[in-house]
Amino acid sequence: MINYRQFFPILLLFACQVAYLVSAHFVYAVSYVEIFGLTPPAWDGGRTEFEMADINQDGHVDLLSIGDHGSPFINTDQHGIMVWLGDGAGNWTIHLNGVFGYGGLAVGDVNNDGYYDVGYGMHHNYSSTDFGNQLIEVALGDGSGLSWIPWDDGLATNGESWGMFGTDFGDVNHNGRLDLLSNSFGAGAGVHVYLNQGNGSWTQSFGFLGGNSTDDAVFGDINNDSHLDFVVAHQYGTAYFGDGAGGFVLNDTGLPAGGSLGRRGISLGDVDNDGGCDLAFARSGGIAVWIWDEDAQTWTDYSNGLPPSGDFQATQLFDMNIDGEMDVAAFGGGQFELWLGDGEGNWALDAQFSTPNPGTFAAFRSGGDIDHNGFPDIVLVAREGSWPSDKNEIHFFKEASVPGRLTVTPIFPRGRERFQEDSVCFIEWASGVPIDQNSYVKLEFTTNSELGDWSTLADSLPNNGRYQWIIPSDVSSDRCRLLYTVFSEVGSVEAITPYDFSIHGEITGLQEQQAVDLPTRFAVSASPNPFNPSTVFFLELPVTSRVSLIIYDIRGNQIRSLWEVVLPKGQHQILWDGRDALGCAVSSGTYIYRLEAGQFSRTGKVVLVR
Repeated sequence: MINYRQFFPILLLFACQVAYLVSAHFVYAVSYVEIFGLTPPAWDGGRTEFEMADINQDGHVDLLSIGDHGSPFINTDQHGIMVWLGDGAGNWTIHLNGVFGYGGLAVGDVNNDGYYDVGYGMHHNYSSTDFGNQLIEVALGDGSGLSWIPWDDGLATNGESWGMFGTDFGDVNHNGRLDLLSNSFGAGAGVHVYLNQGNGSWTQSFGFLGGNSTDDAVFGDINNDSHLDFVVAHQYGTAYFGDGAGGFVLNDTGLPAGGSLGRRGISLGDVDNDGGCDLAFARSGGIAVWIWDEDAQTWTDYSNGLPPSGDFQATQLFDMNIDGEMDVAAFGGGQFELWLGDGEGNWALDAQFSTPNPGTFAAFRSGGDIDHNGFPDIVLVAREGSWPSDKNEIHFFKEASVPGRLTVTPIFPRGRERFQEDSVCFIEWASGVPIDQNSYVKLEFTTNSELGDWSTLADSLPNNGRYQWIIPSDVSSDRCRLLYTVFSEVGSVEAITPYDFSIHGEITGLQEQQAVDLPTRFAVSASPNPFNPSTVFFLELPVTSRVSLIIYDIRGNQIRSLWEVVLPKGQHQILWDGRDALGCAVSSGTYIYRLEAGQFSRTGKVVLVR
């Protein structure tokens, strides 16, 4: 096993030099092969949306959708939240739950209980129960991918009367909770951002009605100011820049005209490696990539070598050949093309395949690695056949290479990004695992890349390519990096974020007043986390305070009260031995802690793995 902790500065310099030489002089070609088994259910027509996520946390990427126009039960057997559980070998088991559908979907942990949840905008809210009767909803998962609980009070209450579609999650106000974005289906219902109140209710922070759209909506930090922005395929404009509190302002400066349906087939990714997201979309049937120029405060064309016309209707920005540079994939008219980027606005065609005519785009998603070969795969839905028997068909294309050794590659953060303390960040990686080997992941974090002083962020994670991280408080630094370690049955391998990224707090308004009142910091952390059999809570008090620490299970039931005592200013440690108030060992799972110290409080979670 290569140990990056020893001689870290030398190894880091060498690694960066090698990465530069590889990206500058070599192009890694990829190829795709179609795998089957995703039907039934049969499909109908119209748009839909897919997400790739390990919904049951077994280490294998799954597929999720709420279907096309045939959902629920319109000439098809589609209905509700549809989950294709993957087994890592290209086989699927389908589960359907609910009586609603036709729309877009997002995946993330909205209540911070360790299980992935779903948010969705739809056109067919036909359910007679709370599960499926609103045009925008969120439902909590239980870690199985089979059962869902509505968590949606206040959503779709601001004039959304026709239908919603493209949906995404992101923490727009830096409070450690995922918020929701949704764009309308077709005309009239507009674009809306709802803030997560943490108790199953949502409040709109931004939105408007009217205008036409082509459905899609995506969060990302475009201008790299640590505040999430978003892009939508909407007639009124595409790029909306966030203020970190839930407000947004349209900024399409420099972009070409979008037309009556808006710029279609939008996607975000850091093309020029400056830490901020850039934009791809289909224009006149061709492929367009535009970067945000922070110095000039305008969008700039970065499309050299891309086809200016054709039948393309959708794009995806992702590092498809895992060489450290963002690539652009496009689909439409039955044609897929992958163009490899060099980070400087030049593109080279690398891979192509076709689907049956007419191949009209209905859904297109890349990024998940369903077979653990270390390269992203592709799911798409396209309309095929001749009228009146034409209908949507689903296709899954996996990258065809077979891993000969264990690998891991950081995907996000890539470096140079800016984040705020207490915000949600999705850590992403790609990992190649030889066939028939099991694997898991350890994530470590440093705020001083020169020294490589690593602390464990999470351990024994499923090797599924994604982890939802709430960035800790009081770690302000411009030299942050992540260390990824993948363990298999026969060894391990490590990789480090290629460049430093930044984490800082922001003092405005109420925070500024608090900063005046509090001469030193209040901080709480738990380590190890996940743990077995015990964990230690590390507490720093700015003033003498009465302290209480209570442990709850994920249903809110109190498990243990650890302390109720007055402590002096300074640092303290509190041990939890993984037992309840009766002294019995609690079972594996996620537990919520709440620490109160005078006017301060902090809530977090710890995971027990027995």
